[in-house]
Amino acid sequence: MPMHDFMCQSCKHEFEELVVKDEEVKCPKCGSANTQQLMSCCRFSMGGDNGVGKAAQWRAQGGTSPSKCSGCSGGNCSTC
Repeated sequence: MPMHDFMCQSCKHEFEELVVKDEEVKCPKCGSANTQQLMSCCRFSMGGDNGVGKAAQWRAQGGTSPSKCSGCSGGNCSTC
């Protein structure tokens, strides 16, 4: 289920909501169904401190590395 940003047109409250297809979204503050979906940016995170652990796990499961460097295995060192 995707997370979407909304604004209530009645009380101007902005909120996020997990949305199932064609589900009516009501404002959690005033209960109005007069809501409008806002444009929001896509969020993606590999997790961890800098994502290195998750990136290595992703490559081990069939993902490809941007570089085959044996020094850093990810294209982040001066020899890549």
